[in-house]
Amino acid sequence: MIAVTGSTTTAAAAPARLDSYYGQRLAWAGCGNGYECTTMSVPLDYAKPSGKQVGISMVRLPATGKKIGSIVLNFGGPGGSGVDTLKASKDAVSADIRERFDVVSFDPRGVGASSPVRCFDTLDLDAYFAIDPTPDTRTEVKKAENWDKVFANYCAKNSGEELLAHVGTVDSARDMDVMRAALGDAKLTYLGFSYGTYLGAVYADLFPKRIRAMVLDGAEDPSEKAQDLMADQDDAFQVATESFMKDCFKAKGCPFRERTIEGAQEQLDELYEQADKSPLRNEYDGRQVTEAVVSAAVDYSMYDPRSWPKLRQALKEAYEGDGTKLLLLADESNGRRPDGRYDNSFEALMAINCVDHPENPCPNWPVKGTRYPKKVQAKGSPPIVVVGTTRDPATPYKLAESLAGQLDQGVLLTNDADGHTGYGRGSACLDRKVDQYLITAAAPRAGTCRDPHPQA
Repeated sequence: MIAVTGSTTTAAAAPARLDSYYGQRLAWAGCGNGYECTTMSVPLDYAKPSGKQVGISMVRLPATGKKIGSIVLNFGGPGGSGVDTLKASKDAVSADIRERFDVVSFDPRGVGASSPVRCFDTLDLDAYFAIDPTPDTRTEVKKAENWDKVFANYCAKNSGEELLAHVGTVDSARDMDVMRAALGDAKLTYLGFSYGTYLGAVYADLFPKRIRAMVLDGAEDPSEKAQDLMADQDDAFQVATESFMKDCFKAKGCPFRERTIEGAQEQLDELYEQADKSPLRNEYDGRQVTEAVVSAAVDYSMYDPRSWPKLRQALKEAYEGDGTKLLLLADESNGRRPDGRYDNSFEALMAINCVDHPENPCPNWPVKGTRYPKKVQAKGSPPIVVVGTTRDPATPYKLAESLAGQLDQGVLLTNDADGHTGYGRGSACLDRKVDQYLITAAAPRAGTCRDPHPQA
Protein backbone atom coordinates (compact mmCIF):
# COMPACT_ATOMS: atom_id res chain seq x y z
CA MET A 1 0.00 0.00 0.00
CA ILE A 2 1.40 3.40 -0.99
CA ALA A 3 0.45 6.30 1.26
CA VAL A 4 -0.97 9.26 -0.65
CA THR A 5 -0.14 12.90 0.01
CA GLY A 6 -0.98 16.16 -1.67
CA SER A 7 -4.74 16.62 -1.88
CA THR A 8 -5.84 18.28 -5.11
CA THR A 9 -9.43 19.13 -4.39
CA THR A 10 -9.25 22.87 -3.67
CA ALA A 11 -8.46 25.16 -6.58
CA ALA A 12 -5.84 27.89 -6.12
CA ALA A 13 -6.94 31.49 -6.44
CA ALA A 14 -7.22 32.77 -10.01
CA PRO A 15 -5.07 35.72 -11.09
CA ALA A 16 -6.90 39.01 -11.49
CA ARG A 17 -8.65 39.54 -14.86
CA LEU A 18 -8.49 35.82 -15.63
CA ASP A 19 -11.22 34.65 -13.25
CA SER A 20 -13.56 33.55 -16.02
CA TYR A 21 -10.88 31.31 -17.53
CA TYR A 22 -9.74 29.81 -14.24
CA GLY A 23 -13.31 29.26 -13.11
CA GLN A 24 -14.64 27.67 -16.31
CA ARG A 25 -16.45 24.34 -16.12
CA LEU A 26 -15.20 21.85 -18.67
CA ALA A 27 -17.94 20.03 -20.61
CA TRP A 28 -16.55 16.54 -20.99
CA ALA A 29 -18.18 14.15 -23.46
CA GLY A 30 -17.37 10.59 -24.47
CA CYS A 31 -15.16 10.37 -27.56
CA GLY A 32 -14.77 6.61 -27.94
CA ASN A 33 -12.94 3.70 -26.31
CA GLY A 34 -13.45 4.97 -22.75
CA TYR A 35 -12.01 8.44 -23.38
CA GLU A 36 -13.65 11.79 -22.72
CA CYS A 37 -12.88 14.97 -24.65
CA THR A 38 -13.47 18.68 -24.20
CA THR A 39 -12.22 22.11 -25.25
CA MET A 40 -10.88 24.67 -22.78
CA SER A 41 -10.92 28.41 -23.49
CA VAL A 42 -7.83 30.56 -22.93
CA PRO A 43 -6.89 34.07 -24.09
CA LEU A 44 -4.79 34.27 -27.24
CA ASP A 45 -2.80 37.05 -25.57
CA TYR A 46 -2.62 36.95 -21.77
CA ALA A 47 -1.94 40.68 -21.77
CA LYS A 48 -5.38 41.12 -23.36
CA PRO A 49 -7.62 38.60 -21.58
CA SER A 50 -10.82 40.15 -22.93
CA GLY A 51 -9.58 39.81 -26.53
CA LYS A 52 -9.44 36.84 -28.87
CA GLN A 53 -9.58 33.34 -27.45
CA VAL A 54 -7.97 30.00 -28.28
CA GLY A 55 -9.64 26.64 -27.75
CA ILE A 56 -7.35 24.01 -26.19
CA SER A 57 -8.36 20.49 -27.17
CA MET A 58 -8.17 18.04 -24.24
CA VAL A 59 -8.68 14.34 -23.60
CA ARG A 60 -8.86 12.30 -20.42
CA LEU A 61 -8.98 8.69 -19.33
CA PRO A 62 -10.96 8.60 -16.07
CA ALA A 63 -9.36 7.01 -13.01
CA THR A 64 -10.23 3.37 -12.48
CA GLY A 65 -10.11 3.56 -8.67
CA LYS A 66 -10.03 6.02 -5.78
CA LYS A 67 -8.90 9.22 -7.42
CA ILE A 68 -6.19 11.56 -6.11
CA GLY A 69 -6.76 14.09 -8.88
CA SER A 70 -5.62 14.55 -12.46
CA ILE A 71 -2.21 13.94 -13.97
CA VAL A 72 -1.41 16.06 -17.01
CA LEU A 73 0.84 14.58 -19.70
CA ASN A 74 2.79 16.22 -22.50
CA PHE A 75 4.45 13.72 -24.82
CA GLY A 76 6.89 16.08 -26.49
CA GLY A 77 7.53 17.89 -29.72
CA PRO A 78 7.10 20.74 -29.77
CA GLY A 79 4.24 20.11 -32.13
CA GLY A 80 3.07 16.71 -30.94
CA SER A 81 -0.64 16.13 -30.35
CA GLY A 82 -1.22 14.98 -26.79
CA VAL A 83 -4.83 14.14 -27.65
CA ASP A 84 -3.89 11.79 -30.48
CA THR A 85 -1.03 10.22 -28.54
CA LEU A 86 -3.04 9.45 -25.41
CA LYS A 87 -6.00 8.16 -27.42
CA ALA A 88 -3.63 5.78 -29.21
CA SER A 89 -2.05 4.45 -26.02
CA LYS A 90 -3.88 3.67 -22.80
CA ASP A 91 -0.62 2.23 -21.46
CA ALA A 92 1.18 5.57 -21.68
CA VAL A 93 1.21 5.31 -17.87
CA SER A 94 1.05 2.32 -15.59
CA ALA A 95 -2.08 0.67 -14.23
CA ASP A 96 -1.21 2.08 -10.79
CA ILE A 97 -1.27 5.63 -12.15
CA ARG A 98 -4.46 5.01 -14.10
CA GLU A 99 -6.10 3.76 -10.91
CA ARG A 100 -5.34 6.89 -8.88
CA PHE A 101 -5.54 9.68 -11.49
CA ASP A 102 -7.64 10.96 -14.32
CA VAL A 103 -5.01 10.80 -17.06
CA VAL A 104 -5.21 14.02 -19.09
CA SER A 105 -3.43 15.28 -22.17
CA PHE A 106 -3.95 18.13 -24.60
CA ASP A 107 -2.92 19.77 -27.84
CA PRO A 108 -0.92 22.89 -26.93
CA ARG A 109 -1.89 26.09 -28.71
CA GLY A 110 -0.89 25.96 -32.36
CA VAL A 111 -0.91 22.15 -32.36
CA GLY A 112 -3.40 19.57 -33.61
CA ALA A 113 -6.94 20.72 -32.87
CA SER A 114 -5.92 23.78 -30.81
CA SER A 115 -5.89 26.65 -33.33
CA PRO A 116 -3.30 24.79 -35.43
CA VAL A 117 -0.51 26.55 -37.27
CA ARG A 118 -0.89 25.92 -40.99
CA CYS A 119 1.68 26.64 -43.70
CA PHE A 120 2.09 24.20 -46.62
CA ASP A 121 -0.15 21.70 -48.36
CA THR A 122 0.86 18.07 -48.89
CA LEU A 123 2.79 18.52 -52.15
CA ASP A 124 4.75 21.48 -50.78
CA LEU A 125 5.65 19.54 -47.62
CA ASP A 126 6.72 16.54 -49.71
CA ALA A 127 9.09 18.81 -51.61
CA TYR A 128 10.28 20.61 -48.48
CA PHE A 129 11.21 17.39 -46.70
CA ALA A 130 13.20 16.23 -49.75
CA ILE A 131 15.51 19.29 -49.74
CA ASP A 132 19.21 18.42 -49.65
CA PRO A 133 20.35 18.72 -45.99
CA THR A 134 24.00 19.01 -47.08
CA PRO A 135 23.98 21.44 -50.03
CA ASP A 136 27.16 21.07 -52.06
CA THR A 137 26.72 23.82 -54.64
CA ARG A 138 25.60 27.44 -54.73
CA THR A 139 22.47 26.33 -56.58
CA GLU A 140 21.53 23.86 -53.82
CA VAL A 141 22.17 26.48 -51.13
CA LYS A 142 20.00 29.00 -52.97
CA LYS A 143 17.23 26.43 -53.38
CA ALA A 144 17.18 25.72 -49.63
CA GLU A 145 17.14 29.45 -48.82
CA ASN A 146 14.25 30.02 -51.22
CA TRP A 147 12.25 27.20 -49.65
CA ASP A 148 12.80 28.69 -46.18
CA LYS A 149 11.51 32.05 -47.41
CA VAL A 150 8.45 30.50 -49.05
CA PHE A 151 7.72 28.42 -45.93
CA ALA A 152 7.79 31.49 -43.66
CA ASN A 153 5.57 33.47 -46.05
CA TYR A 154 3.00 30.68 -46.25
CA CYS A 155 2.95 30.32 -42.44
CA ALA A 156 2.19 34.03 -42.12
CA LYS A 157 -0.45 33.86 -44.85
CA ASN A 158 -2.24 30.72 -43.65
CA SER A 159 -1.89 31.12 -39.88
CA GLY A 160 -1.71 34.87 -39.29
CA GLU A 161 1.00 36.75 -37.43
CA GLU A 162 -1.17 37.20 -34.34
CA LEU A 163 -1.39 33.45 -33.76
CA LEU A 164 2.28 32.90 -34.62
CA ALA A 165 3.30 35.45 -31.99
CA HIS A 166 1.44 33.54 -29.26
CA VAL A 167 2.30 29.86 -29.71
CA GLY A 168 5.39 29.94 -27.49
CA THR A 169 6.00 27.85 -24.40
CA VAL A 170 5.36 30.67 -21.93
CA ASP A 171 1.79 31.01 -23.21
CA SER A 172 1.35 27.22 -23.15
CA ALA A 173 2.59 27.09 -19.56
CA ARG A 174 -0.01 29.68 -18.62
CA ASP A 175 -2.62 27.59 -20.41
CA MET A 176 -1.55 24.64 -18.29
CA ASP A 177 -2.19 26.58 -15.10
CA VAL A 178 -5.68 27.45 -16.32
CA MET A 179 -6.09 23.74 -17.07
CA ARG A 180 -5.00 22.80 -13.55
CA ALA A 181 -7.70 25.02 -12.08
CA ALA A 182 -10.37 23.94 -14.58
CA LEU A 183 -9.64 20.32 -13.65
CA GLY A 184 -10.30 21.23 -10.02
CA ASP A 185 -6.76 20.66 -8.76
CA ALA A 186 -5.15 23.01 -6.26
CA LYS A 187 -1.74 21.83 -7.42
CA LEU A 188 -0.49 20.28 -10.63
CA THR A 189 0.63 16.69 -11.06
CA TYR A 190 2.58 16.54 -14.30
CA LEU A 191 4.54 14.10 -16.44
CA GLY A 192 6.39 15.63 -19.37
CA PHE A 193 8.54 13.91 -21.97
CA SER A 194 11.17 15.53 -24.20
CA TYR A 195 9.88 19.02 -25.11
CA GLY A 196 7.33 18.40 -22.35
CA THR A 197 10.23 18.84 -19.93
CA TYR A 198 10.87 22.32 -21.31
CA LEU A 199 7.18 23.13 -20.92
CA GLY A 200 7.21 21.72 -17.40
CA ALA A 201 10.35 23.66 -16.46
CA VAL A 202 8.82 26.91 -17.71
CA TYR A 203 5.65 26.15 -15.72
CA ALA A 204 7.76 25.49 -12.62
CA ASP A 205 9.54 28.80 -13.15
CA LEU A 206 6.24 30.67 -13.40
CA PHE A 207 4.19 28.76 -10.81
CA PRO A 208 6.58 26.92 -8.46
CA LYS A 209 4.13 26.78 -5.55
CA ARG A 210 1.33 25.30 -7.66
CA ILE A 211 3.12 21.99 -8.23
CA ARG A 212 2.17 18.82 -6.37
CA ALA A 213 4.50 16.45 -8.24
CA MET A 214 6.41 16.88 -11.52
CA VAL A 215 8.46 14.42 -13.58
CA LEU A 216 10.56 15.74 -16.45
CA ASP A 217 11.72 12.77 -18.55
CA GLY A 218 14.19 13.27 -21.42
CA ALA A 219 15.14 16.71 -20.22
CA GLU A 220 15.83 19.81 -22.21
CA ASP A 221 17.89 22.56 -20.59
CA PRO A 222 16.06 25.92 -20.80
CA SER A 223 19.35 27.75 -20.30
CA GLU A 224 21.00 26.20 -23.37
CA LYS A 225 21.11 28.05 -26.67
CA ALA A 226 19.58 26.35 -29.69
CA GLN A 227 22.91 26.09 -31.50
CA ASP A 228 24.49 24.35 -28.50
CA LEU A 229 21.57 21.94 -28.27
CA MET A 230 21.99 21.00 -31.93
CA ALA A 231 25.70 20.35 -31.40
CA ASP A 232 24.94 18.18 -28.34
CA GLN A 233 22.30 16.28 -30.32
CA ASP A 234 24.75 15.61 -33.16
CA ASP A 235 27.07 13.93 -30.67
CA ALA A 236 24.25 12.03 -28.97
CA PHE A 237 22.77 10.76 -32.25
CA GLN A 238 26.21 9.45 -33.19
CA VAL A 239 26.40 7.54 -29.88
CA ALA A 240 22.91 6.15 -30.51
CA THR A 241 23.81 5.16 -34.07
CA GLU A 242 26.83 3.26 -32.80
CA SER A 243 24.60 1.45 -30.29
CA PHE A 244 22.32 0.48 -33.18
CA MET A 245 25.30 -0.79 -35.17
CA LYS A 246 26.57 -2.92 -32.29
CA ASP A 247 23.09 -4.39 -31.90
CA CYS A 248 22.90 -4.99 -35.64
CA PHE A 249 26.17 -6.92 -35.67
CA LYS A 250 24.54 -9.52 -33.40
CA ALA A 251 21.34 -9.79 -35.45
CA LYS A 252 20.47 -12.00 -38.39
CA GLY A 253 20.29 -10.10 -41.64
CA CYS A 254 22.44 -7.15 -40.56
CA PRO A 255 23.19 -5.18 -43.75
CA PHE A 256 26.65 -3.99 -42.76
CA ARG A 257 29.47 -5.82 -44.54
CA GLU A 258 32.07 -5.10 -41.87
CA ARG A 259 31.37 -5.80 -38.22
CA THR A 260 33.16 -2.68 -37.00
CA ILE A 261 31.80 0.76 -36.14
CA GLU A 262 34.20 2.38 -38.60
CA GLY A 263 33.22 0.03 -41.42
CA ALA A 264 29.49 0.31 -40.76
CA GLN A 265 29.69 4.10 -40.56
CA GLU A 266 31.54 4.21 -43.87
CA GLN A 267 28.86 2.06 -45.50
CA LEU A 268 26.09 4.25 -44.06
CA ASP A 269 27.85 7.38 -45.32
CA GLU A 270 28.05 5.78 -48.76
CA LEU A 271 24.26 5.37 -48.72
CA TYR A 272 23.80 9.05 -47.87
CA GLU A 273 26.11 10.02 -50.72
CA GLN A 274 24.36 7.68 -53.14
CA ALA A 275 20.93 9.10 -52.26
CA ASP A 276 22.31 12.63 -52.62
CA LYS A 277 23.58 11.96 -56.14
CA SER A 278 20.78 9.70 -57.31
CA PRO A 279 17.63 9.14 -55.18
CA LEU A 280 16.75 5.54 -54.36
CA ARG A 281 13.88 3.64 -55.95
CA ASN A 282 10.50 3.87 -54.24
CA GLU A 283 7.78 1.27 -54.81
CA TYR A 284 5.19 3.08 -52.68
CA ASP A 285 4.46 6.27 -54.63
CA GLY A 286 6.14 8.78 -56.92
CA ARG A 287 8.32 10.54 -54.34
CA GLN A 288 12.10 10.45 -54.40
CA VAL A 289 14.10 8.85 -51.61
CA THR A 290 16.70 11.57 -51.23
CA GLU A 291 19.52 11.99 -48.72
CA ALA A 292 17.15 13.99 -46.52
CA VAL A 293 14.67 11.08 -46.48
CA VAL A 294 17.37 8.52 -45.62
CA SER A 295 18.72 10.75 -42.84
CA ALA A 296 15.24 11.32 -41.38
CA ALA A 297 14.55 7.58 -41.34
CA VAL A 298 17.82 6.72 -39.59
CA ASP A 299 17.53 9.51 -37.01
CA TYR A 300 13.89 8.68 -36.27
CA SER A 301 14.78 5.05 -35.59
CA MET A 302 17.33 6.07 -32.97
CA TYR A 303 14.55 7.24 -30.65
CA ASP A 304 13.51 3.71 -29.69
CA PRO A 305 15.53 0.46 -29.82
CA ARG A 306 12.28 -1.30 -30.64
CA SER A 307 12.48 0.41 -34.07
CA TRP A 308 15.90 -1.05 -34.83
CA PRO A 309 14.64 -4.27 -36.53
CA LYS A 310 12.60 -2.18 -38.98
CA LEU A 311 15.62 0.01 -39.70
CA ARG A 312 17.83 -3.04 -40.26
CA GLN A 313 15.41 -4.37 -42.87
CA ALA A 314 14.96 -0.94 -44.46
CA LEU A 315 18.72 -0.49 -44.81
CA LYS A 316 19.13 -4.00 -46.21
CA GLU A 317 16.62 -3.20 -48.96
CA ALA A 318 18.12 0.24 -49.52
CA TYR A 319 21.52 -1.29 -50.24
CA GLU A 320 19.70 -3.35 -52.87
CA GLY A 321 18.36 -0.12 -54.40
CA ASP A 322 14.87 -0.04 -52.85
CA GLY A 323 14.30 2.91 -50.51
CA THR A 324 10.59 2.31 -49.90
CA LYS A 325 10.84 1.28 -46.25
CA LEU A 326 13.20 4.15 -45.47
CA LEU A 327 10.62 6.50 -47.00
CA LEU A 328 7.88 5.09 -44.78
CA LEU A 329 10.04 5.53 -41.66
CA ALA A 330 10.73 9.13 -42.70
CA ASP A 331 6.99 9.64 -43.17
CA GLU A 332 6.41 8.62 -39.56
CA SER A 333 9.05 11.10 -38.46
CA ASN A 334 7.60 13.91 -40.54
CA GLY A 335 3.95 13.36 -39.56
CA ARG A 336 2.79 12.11 -42.98
CA ARG A 337 -0.24 9.86 -42.65
CA PRO A 338 -0.91 6.78 -44.81
CA ASP A 339 -3.54 8.76 -46.77
CA GLY A 340 -0.85 11.26 -47.79
CA ARG A 341 -1.98 14.10 -45.53
CA TYR A 342 0.32 15.59 -42.93
CA ASP A 343 -0.50 16.46 -39.36
CA ASN A 344 0.73 19.92 -38.39
CA SER A 345 3.51 18.72 -36.06
CA PHE A 346 6.38 20.05 -38.17
CA GLU A 347 4.75 23.42 -38.83
CA ALA A 348 3.92 23.81 -35.14
CA LEU A 349 7.46 22.78 -34.17
CA MET A 350 8.93 25.48 -36.39
CA ALA A 351 6.52 28.14 -35.12
CA ILE A 352 7.04 27.32 -31.43
CA ASN A 353 10.82 27.08 -31.72
CA CYS A 354 11.05 30.41 -33.52
CA VAL A 355 9.17 32.08 -30.64
CA ASP A 356 11.02 30.21 -27.91
CA HIS A 357 14.51 30.67 -29.29
CA PRO A 358 15.14 34.16 -30.67
CA GLU A 359 18.83 33.26 -30.79
CA ASN A 360 18.02 30.53 -33.34
CA PRO A 361 18.09 31.72 -36.95
CA CYS A 362 14.53 31.61 -38.31
CA PRO A 363 14.98 32.98 -41.85
CA ASN A 364 12.25 35.41 -42.86
CA TRP A 365 10.05 34.41 -39.90
CA PRO A 366 7.22 36.96 -39.64
CA VAL A 367 7.30 37.44 -35.85
CA LYS A 368 10.11 37.92 -33.35
CA GLY A 369 10.92 35.43 -30.62
CA THR A 370 10.22 36.39 -27.04
CA ARG A 371 11.92 33.93 -24.67
CA TYR A 372 15.68 33.85 -24.34
CA PRO A 373 17.62 30.98 -22.72
CA LYS A 374 17.63 31.24 -18.94
CA LYS A 375 18.25 29.02 -15.96
CA VAL A 376 15.20 27.68 -14.16
CA GLN A 377 15.32 27.46 -10.38
CA ALA A 378 11.65 27.19 -9.44
CA LYS A 379 12.28 28.46 -5.93
CA GLY A 380 9.56 27.38 -3.54
CA SER A 381 8.61 24.28 -5.50
CA PRO A 382 8.44 20.77 -4.04
CA PRO A 383 11.01 18.23 -5.28
CA ILE A 384 10.93 17.89 -9.08
CA VAL A 385 12.16 14.60 -10.55
CA VAL A 386 14.32 14.82 -13.68
CA VAL A 387 14.92 11.60 -15.66
CA GLY A 388 17.94 11.31 -17.94
CA THR A 389 18.71 8.34 -20.20
CA THR A 390 22.44 7.87 -20.70
CA ARG A 391 22.36 7.20 -24.46
CA ASP A 392 19.37 9.38 -25.35
CA PRO A 393 19.89 10.76 -28.89
CA ALA A 394 17.43 13.66 -28.81
CA THR A 395 17.84 14.98 -25.27
CA PRO A 396 21.42 14.14 -24.27
CA TYR A 397 21.98 13.00 -20.70
CA LYS A 398 24.09 16.06 -19.85
CA LEU A 399 20.96 18.20 -20.23
CA ALA A 400 19.18 16.21 -17.50
CA GLU A 401 22.19 16.72 -15.25
CA SER A 402 22.13 20.45 -15.96
CA LEU A 403 18.38 20.89 -15.40
CA ALA A 404 18.37 18.89 -12.17
CA GLY A 405 21.28 21.02 -10.96
CA GLN A 406 19.52 24.28 -11.79
CA LEU A 407 16.27 23.44 -10.04
CA ASP A 408 16.10 24.45 -6.41
CA GLN A 409 14.61 21.03 -5.57
CA GLY A 410 15.79 18.92 -8.52
CA VAL A 411 16.22 15.15 -8.11
CA LEU A 412 18.06 13.31 -10.90
CA LEU A 413 17.10 9.73 -11.78
CA THR A 414 19.52 8.18 -14.27
CA ASN A 415 18.31 5.54 -16.71
CA ASP A 416 21.34 3.64 -18.03
CA ALA A 417 19.91 2.63 -21.39
CA ASP A 418 19.45 3.41 -25.09
CA GLY A 419 16.56 5.35 -26.60
CA HIS A 420 14.73 8.60 -26.03
CA THR A 421 13.17 9.07 -22.55
CA GLY A 422 12.92 6.38 -19.90
CA TYR A 423 9.52 5.95 -18.26
CA GLY A 424 7.47 3.12 -19.74
CA ARG A 425 10.39 1.91 -21.88
CA GLY A 426 11.17 -1.31 -20.06
CA SER A 427 12.96 -0.32 -16.86
CA ALA A 428 10.98 -1.74 -13.93
CA CYS A 429 13.30 0.10 -11.54
CA LEU A 430 12.65 3.50 -13.12
CA ASP A 431 8.91 2.97 -13.56
CA ARG A 432 8.54 1.96 -9.91
CA LYS A 433 10.37 5.05 -8.64
CA VAL A 434 8.39 7.40 -10.87
CA ASP A 435 5.03 5.83 -10.01
CA GLN A 436 5.67 5.98 -6.27
CA TYR A 437 6.66 9.62 -6.49
CA LEU A 438 3.65 10.62 -8.58
CA ILE A 439 1.25 8.83 -6.22
CA THR A 440 2.79 9.88 -2.90
CA ALA A 441 4.50 13.16 -3.91
CA ALA A 442 7.48 11.94 -1.84
CA ALA A 443 10.59 12.27 -3.96
CA PRO A 444 12.94 9.31 -4.44
CA ARG A 445 16.64 9.54 -3.76
CA ALA A 446 18.79 10.45 -6.74
CA GLY A 447 20.23 7.31 -8.30
CA THR A 448 20.67 5.07 -11.33
CA CYS A 449 18.52 2.30 -12.80
CA ARG A 450 20.40 -0.24 -14.90
CA ASP A 451 17.86 -2.91 -15.73
CA PRO A 452 17.86 -3.27 -19.54
CA HIS A 453 15.25 -2.23 -22.06
CA PRO A 454 13.78 -4.97 -24.23
CA GLN A 455 16.37 -5.66 -26.92
CA ALA A 456 15.60 -5.03 -30.55
